[in-house]
Amino acid sequence: MSREELELCIKQNGRDIYSFCCHLTGSRQEADDLYQDTFLKMVELGDHLDIQSNPKGYLLSVAVNLWRNRRRKRAVRRRIAGPEVSVEDEALEVPSGEPSPEERMISGEERRLVRKAVDGLPEKYRLPVLLFYMEELKLSEAAGILKIPEGTVKSRLFKAKKLLKKELEVVLNEKRF
Repeated sequence: MSREELELCIKQNGRDIYSFCCHLTGSRQEADDLYQDTFLKMVELGDHLDIQSNPKGYLLSVAVNLWRNRRRKRAVRRRIAGPEVSVEDEALEVPSGEPSPEERMISGEERRLVRKAVDGLPEKYRLPVLLFYMEELKLSEAAGILKIPEGTVKSRLFKAKKLLKKELEVVLNEKRF
């Protein structure tokens, strides 16, 4: 992959990949690292890549795999060395392009509550939600990235929506009273 091709790929997909990394990690610092590592992996593989058909899907897949590997390594280290103390980052502001119609309708506070609820989902439900709704990928593309059948993605999205509805009904009803 030439430098020009890499720059074009970053220009076309960089914002979406960074936004996805922010949602995935929940931390700006970790998102920065994951974002850089995703593109570094692309540079490492260089000429062995054939991402012309779906570069964004490929980059999302690389980001998910790198993130999963980091979590596994962190879990092993915790078992060996004990829990580490972490400092929470400031509230996460994810850069985005033009807001969708749904985002325009939801107030800033409600949007924050929805993001918090999505972030609270177990990983197996959160990843399909982020890929399908945030990145607007097709079910087949999300299934390919997660390396699971398309039907599993559908069922996880269904279960995630039920969990989110339950959580948000409770939270929004509390806010009104």
